[in-house]
This record gives sequence, structure tokens and C-alpha cells, in this order.
Amino acid sequence: MTVLPYKDKSDAKKKQVAEMFDSISGKYDFLNHFLSLGIDIRWRKKAIKMLRDLEPKHILDIATGTGDFAIESLKLNPEKVVGVDISEGMLNVGREKMKKKGIADIIDMQSGDSENLQFEDNSFDAVIVAFGVRNFENLEKGLAEMNRVLRPGGRAVILEFSKPTVFPFKQLYNFYFRWILPKIGKVVSKDNAAYTYLPESVNEFPFGDKFLRILEKTGYKNTKCKPLTLGISSIYVGEK
Repeated sequence: MTVLPYKDKSDAKKKQVAEMFDSISGKYDFLNHFLSLGIDIRWRKKAIKMLRDLEPKHILDIATGTGDFAIESLKLNPEKVVGVDISEGMLNVGREKMKKKGIADIIDMQSGDSENLQFEDNSFDAVIVAFGVRNFENLEKGLAEMNRVLRPGGRAVILEFSKPTVFPFKQLYNFYFRWILPKIGKVVSKDNAAYTYLPESVNEFPFGDKFLRILEKTGYKNTKCKPLTLGISSIYVGEK
């Protein structure tokens, strides 16, 4: 089943996702941190630590949004980070953020499609994605493209929502995610669909072992999954 942000439109998922993120780009950072109670910041820090031993010099941040994951990756002291996204609205917010932080020369924010990357084979030491693979129109194609641009021995680190399985946290989380989060998101972002799409897309995403099997199918090896915060999200790692 393909989950779409705007069910009343016939546009492909990719176009709808771009439109949705353009719509909420101005409020995205605030809502991200507010709705997760700031936990998403800790998740990103833990995910980036998975690359510390690799010491990557060239990093690609897929579905970079406003660039938070790209900024976190600077702790690895890379020479260059390229962030790509299909939403110009998100990229524009991110570019302003990089200018204010004085890091626009290190982090290059580019318009780009994760399923058709405009980079040569074996271009990057590491590819990172935070809460982005769930939005791919073709998940396997996007993951294969990420693998293509990784150098041999390179590593992909993917941070994505999953689903808690422990009672009663599972039930409390599901209630918040299904009923509370969409209402707050709608009021703040003024987009009726964006924060309804979020729980729906998480519910359909093949998390855990299912996702590891897809990673292996698309060319990754030495895959592993690290659940975070009782399973709200997970870090997936795969090597080329």
C-alpha cells in the first residue's frame, strides 16, 4: 500500500511529498523538536556516532530537509557534506541556517531526487538519512541508489521511525501518534494532511528485520538495527 499525504489528489507520491514539505517548511524544525520532546536530537547524535570509526571525509545526506542531520555529521570532521532534498522550501530554510552558522562552505544543500542521484558511482564514504526513506516513492530504488554512490567499504546510516512493541508503552505511543500529534501538527503547520500522513506512513513502513532484509536485497552487507527509546525509532546500518 502506498501512503499519500493528499488522498484527494492524483499526483505521484514524490510530488505530493515535495508539496507537503514545502507547505510545512517554515514550522518543520519547531514541530520536529516539540512533538518529539527533543528526543529526535539525541537520536541523531547516536546515529552519527555509528560512523565515528569510519572517519568519513565525504558524506551525502539524503532527504536532508533543513539540514539538521548534515549539521550533526560535522562532528565527524568531514571535508564536505552534500545534502539533497526534493523540497525547495525545506532546502531554502536549510540554506539560511547554514549561512547563519557559517558552515555553508562545508555543507552544500542541493535539490535532488533520492531515487535518481546525480553523482558518480563510489562518490561518498558515508550516506546518511534521517526520517526520509519512509517517504521514498520506490523504497528499493532509493536504497539501491544510495548504495551505488557509496564507495566500497562505505557505510549507510539510516534513522527512521519504527513501532514500540512493549505494553503499555505501545498503547500510549499509538494513542499519542494517532490522535494527539496530528492535531498539534495541523494547528501549528496549517497543513491538514502533513501530520496525518506521518503516523500512516510509519504504520506501513517495514521496520526492524523486514527493513534489514530490504537493505540486504539492495546490496548492503553487515546490516544491523538498533532500536531507540523503546522502539519509537531505529538506527539501521549497512555497508557496501
